[in-house]
Amino acid sequence: MIDTHTHLYLPEFASDGGGEAAVVRAIAAGVDRMIFPNVDRSSVEPMQSLAAKFTDHISMAMGLHPTEVKENWQEELDFHLDLLDDGGYVAVGEVGIDLYWDKTFEAEQMKAFDIQVSKASALGLPVIIHCRDGLEQALEVLSSHPGVPAVFHSFGGNADDVNRIRRVGDYYFGINGIVTFKNCKVRDVLPEIGLDRLLLETDAPYLAPVPHRGKRNESAFLTDTAKHIANHLCISYEALDVATTQNAKNFFKI
Repeated sequence: MIDTHTHLYLPEFASDGGGEAAVVRAIAAGVDRMIFPNVDRSSVEPMQSLAAKFTDHISMAMGLHPTEVKENWQEELDFHLDLLDDGGYVAVGEVGIDLYWDKTFEAEQMKAFDIQVSKASALGLPVIIHCRDGLEQALEVLSSHPGVPAVFHSFGGNADDVNRIRRVGDYYFGINGIVTFKNCKVRDVLPEIGLDRLLLETDAPYLAPVPHRGKRNESAFLTDTAKHIANHLCISYEALDVATTQNAKNFFKI
């Protein structure tokens, strides 16, 4: 099973064995590969350091998170673009649009997103999209880059959102622990997404699934999300594992 979006390198894992212990727990739980998306300049070193200790189990993505797009966004973006040129990454991410907390840098977020999708196209890499309260803006950018593979990470939208996204491109959808929450409506959208465009993720340390809700999330908990999705789709856990693992291998070329 592949966790296609996890941040086990973040400070939240500094206790109880750190990120290394969290990786070991994930592998023991059957999550034998994890994708680490970058956040900003400060997260690069801890991400690379942890990934280097588990080269058979961890792949990395590089990008500038939209909430980190500030006044100095061009300087920060150039730093990340240079790292992408160094190679060794399976995707550009996580990048995108986030207008939930602050809309001050909406135009700059769109520019940074556009440049990073262009970089992905040039390097032949897929894109991991963070999109929160910015679907219209994200789709506007993506419409200028037809054919670039992308996943809408932590997708929590409705069927209309799925259809809007598919009018722009044949994208994947990352589903995490929110699907297990009592009032989450994304469960009803799973058939609309279809098994062939579904990727499993945790977004650890955030969004822990039931029965761990309220705790620090980790990649080992991906199995709880997978069981919930399999039950809702009326397929076996093993069938979901096989299908989503192959989806991830195809998407990230791993």
